[in-house]
Amino acid sequence: MAGKFYGIGVGPGDPELLTLKAYRILQNVDVVCVPKSSADRESLALSVVNKIIKHQILTIELTFPMSRNKQILEEHWAIAGEKVAQLVQQGNKVAFITIGDSMFYSTYGYIQAYLQKNYPWLPVETIPGVTAMSACAAALGEPLATGDEDLAVIPAVNNLKRLEETLDTFDNVVLMKINRHFDKILEILHKKNLINHAVLVSRCGYPDQLISREITEFAGKNLDYMSILILRNLKGR
Repeated sequence: MAGKFYGIGVGPGDPELLTLKAYRILQNVDVVCVPKSSADRESLALSVVNKIIKHQILTIELTFPMSRNKQILEEHWAIAGEKVAQLVQQGNKVAFITIGDSMFYSTYGYIQAYLQKNYPWLPVETIPGVTAMSACAAALGEPLATGDEDLAVIPAVNNLKRLEETLDTFDNVVLMKINRHFDKILEILHKKNLINHAVLVSRCGYPDQLISREITEFAGKNLDYMSILILRNLKGR
């Protein structure tokens, strides 16, 4: 039996937002690979899949450290890539599941690139998923952009100068990965008089989903990793 590798985005957290194609493929794979940032952290992607796939599937955890050291990251990408390649060459249908979309700030992209470079003959298929920002916009009941408005999506990590330039340039902005730098982001929004343009959405699609326009109330607090800020109508400030 020929093996195959699937990169599957499982959506932002609500299992009903898993696509029909993703559901069909997950019903037929032999192995599910689960990316984890540390050994003791729950896999959000696996928690989604476990709610809808009732039969037992072999799961394998692949570690991706939260590091900015390129050498460390590449070593872990290679370890994960080799494991996937071994499983596929043994004839397994292997799914690599990620929260959100498989091609949007996802660890899957690194594994796909590794396989393309080192095992170009292995069959690979990518299945997109609903992004967190799309789900958040739906929960808010507000579009991310309309008409000729432009939209920027950036990870709000470390490069705060870039963040300021983005806020000065675009109509609408989505800030991902804000939990570690939220207080610094608040300072910038205060300085630019943009607090009232921002909405905080945390754990969208989960039972404890949070939506708040009173974002200053969260200063100094620990935000969940699954938190984003949506800023709209910035040029109309």
